[in-house]
Formats: sequence, C-alpha cells, structure tokens
Amino acid sequence: MSFLVLVPTKRVPDTDGVIRVTPDGLDVDTSHLSFVINPFDAIAVEEALRLRERREDVEVVVVGIGDEAYEDELRTALAMGADRAIRVDAAEPLDPWNVACVLSELARRLEPRLILMGKQAVDDDSAQTGQFLAAKLGWPQATFASRIDDSENGAEVARETDHGIETLSVTWPAVITADLRLNEPRYASLPGILAARGKPIQEMSLQELGIEIQPRVELVGLQQVASQRTVRQVETVTELLECLRENTELF
Repeated sequence: MSFLVLVPTKRVPDTDGVIRVTPDGLDVDTSHLSFVINPFDAIAVEEALRLRERREDVEVVVVGIGDEAYEDELRTALAMGADRAIRVDAAEPLDPWNVACVLSELARRLEPRLILMGKQAVDDDSAQTGQFLAAKLGWPQATFASRIDDSENGAEVARETDHGIETLSVTWPAVITADLRLNEPRYASLPGILAARGKPIQEMSLQELGIEIQPRVELVGLQQVASQRTVRQVETVTELLECLRENTELF
C-alpha cells in the first residue's frame, strides 16, 4: 500500500499584480491579473516531492477546487513532479469551512496518510482551512511548519513562533501546513512541463462527493485603500533620532 500524500492547492493572483475592486464593490477585478499556484501551496508540493525522494512508497496527489482555470496551476504541480491531479469543480470560490468539508470527504475516499498544504493563501490570508480540516477528520495537526522530520509512524515538526521554535510530534495520518521557511520550491523542468501537458486531470463534482455548500461567510463589500505613506529622507543619525522622537505614534 502506497503512502499517499494529498496536497490541496489554490489558484491566486500573482502578488506583483495591481489589485482593483470591481465597480459594485463586491469583488476583485481579475481581468488584468495573471494567476499562479499559491506560494505556500507550492512549498507544500515541494515538501511532498522531497518526502517521495526519501521514501519509495510515496504517491503525491494534488487537488484544486474551482473551475477549469484551476487546471493551469494543477499542471504546474504536475510539472514539478506530482503523480496525479484532481479538480473538484466549483463555480464560485468557497470559504475555508466549505473547502475543509470538500477536502475531508475527498480524504475519506483516498485515505491519504498525510495532507500537506500551505498555511494560508496569499489572496485572503485566512489560515483556517488546515485547522478546520484536521478537526473534521479528527487527525493530529501541525501548523506553520518550518521543518518536517518524517519517520515510519509519524513526524516531528518544527514551527517558528514569537517565543521561539516549537517542536511537535504527530502520528499518521496527520494534517501539516507549510510555512515559507520550510523549503524553496523547485522550478519545473522542460521535460516535466511537456509531460504534465499529457497527464489527465481527474474531475469530480460536489454532487459526486455528496457535498452541499453552506456558506459561513458573507462578503458585504470591498474597499480600495489608498496608500498614504510618505517618505522622508534623512542625512544623519541625529536627524533620524529627531524624526523618531517627533513620530512616536508610529510605535
């Protein structure tokens, strides 16, 4: 029996893009934006691939929840080296609770030993899905992982906190969320990109999974915040100290 690692991924706007709010104030105008795999999820994919390099029995399966546009990011993960990809069709973005509901049902069917995902998505920074998912499955969790030392029965996970480095011990199956310091994702090779084009992406529907979406979050509006930062250039340390004394409200 293979050691299956399930890696949820999300399609997000490139952070280099300029964000604009739609005229109705209820969404982000994505017509001019380019999209990428969520950077934290790319780190999770990389860590799953490194785990496969250490263990011969590992299979890496990536999953995305969204419309057909998500397949571009799934193929990015395939080009990096993932074994299989699944897209759960969803016409609208789901809140973290409903994403966790979908992933928990998928986990019950696939029976992964490890669910490895980014700690958060850079578009909404919720950082909730991994925790919800572990709670729904009743699995141990280790969040914000900066190092993972796996063993036959589980893993020791280091996480950086404001008070230092914590080390957690979890047994399989488990949910682990990846922090930026965990690794540096590899670039997809040209042979990997070409091979990913020919790999099928399995499609599943919410109905097939028996999921009825029940939104827990209502978006009431978005507002563009204009930058009001001003820059003052100083020439000497004395001038810098004086500037800091004059602006104590910044601290």
